[in-house]
Amino acid sequence: MSEITITGSSTRDVRFPTSLDKTGSDAMNAACDYSSAYCILQTDNPAFSGHGMSFTIGRGNDIVCSAIRYLADRLHGRTLSSLTEDWAATWRYLVNDSQLRWIGPEKGVIHLALGAVVNAIWDLWAKVLGKPVWRIVSEMTPAEFVRCIDFRYITDALTPDEALEILRAAEVGKAERMHDVEQNRAVPAYTTSAGWLGYGEEKMEALLRETLSKGYKHFKIKVGGDLDRDRMRLSIARKVIGYDKGNVLMVDANQVWSVPEAIAYMTALKEYRPWFIEEPTSPDDVLGHKAVRDALRPFGIGVATGEMCQNRVVFKQLLAVGAIDVCQIDACRLGGVNEVLAVLLLAKKFNVPIVPHSGGVGLPEYTQHLSTIDYVAVSGKQSVLEYVDHLHEHFLHPAVIREGYYTTPTEPGYSVEMKEASMDEYEYPGKPGVSWWTSEEARSILEGEKN
Repeated sequence: MSEITITGSSTRDVRFPTSLDKTGSDAMNAACDYSSAYCILQTDNPAFSGHGMSFTIGRGNDIVCSAIRYLADRLHGRTLSSLTEDWAATWRYLVNDSQLRWIGPEKGVIHLALGAVVNAIWDLWAKVLGKPVWRIVSEMTPAEFVRCIDFRYITDALTPDEALEILRAAEVGKAERMHDVEQNRAVPAYTTSAGWLGYGEEKMEALLRETLSKGYKHFKIKVGGDLDRDRMRLSIARKVIGYDKGNVLMVDANQVWSVPEAIAYMTALKEYRPWFIEEPTSPDDVLGHKAVRDALRPFGIGVATGEMCQNRVVFKQLLAVGAIDVCQIDACRLGGVNEVLAVLLLAKKFNVPIVPHSGGVGLPEYTQHLSTIDYVAVSGKQSVLEYVDHLHEHFLHPAVIREGYYTTPTEPGYSVEMKEASMDEYEYPGKPGVSWWTSEEARSILEGEKN
């Protein structure tokens, strides 16, 4: 195939009005409009374009789109092979624009935009190669895998040589794990669909019974709004899933507590025996997570975090000091596939399981690839992956759950290419008469934004 050159790029601000039914609601975020800051890389071959996105929850999505424009501009005129032959150099090139870096040095809005742009390159590359992203990485040699990673800032915890050693050790049993992948038994799913804080108790119980009947074994419930109500909600959850049936309960506070509050609140919920408390406090507070973990360990409650962790450096600290029991990578909060690979290796070194954050539009489509990579090529161990059953109909190749497992993606790309009609319908502010956001139905949300 002839060389592919990136000739241009575009971005779209796509927002879904999930706040109307309280989908996504938690103790920190009462009303979420699940949104996509979307990036498209155009090429000189009309058969190929690269699609990536970063997830937000509404207002501010346009700011990420603006940052995407700045970063994607740096790719115009570049050949695909020049970007993929030295991935670590490409990644550093994109984060090293000093003026953009000043307003977000590998964190915040700029880093969210970076995730969308980097993932769009991976999507383009995978389509050109005719493979899904997980397969490209899983088929890499250890040396090729390591060359994808910028090790700056993490060599005090993980050197390239150590990474090579981890990957070479993971070659043992790889063929057997690939068999699990091909049989759609590599990535067990867990569900948050019943657990949103804005759902009433009857709706929550009905959804728990429904998901239990579909083969799920792991269930996550949002907490942190009111202790008495949380007791009632967790009692309902345990009534449905039981204590001794192999079913696992997890809880998520979405950063609402200070450290002492987190310890006191979770001590009060210990009778419900959650596997972990997710995001008990500020995502930047490494010492705070460590204190919460130490305090809750006697009760058998672990600590999980990661969906708001800014970069591999924060993960390095959380893992190195023993602050977390579960590492929750995010596909676009981090700077795309390359930075995720670094965190997978760090987690393996410190023997902490990977359980990606996947509770947002497009995230299950992304993270099914990442969990597969971790199982096949890095940790060699199965974990679970969050699945929320909404908005998948807007993607060309949506994530699919069968018998409690993710179905392994087989289509070339990174699975987040959105349908053109969906982007038109939910683009913000959108074209009059085309976008939902120009309709009378949208008025309640738009008026609320002014208050």
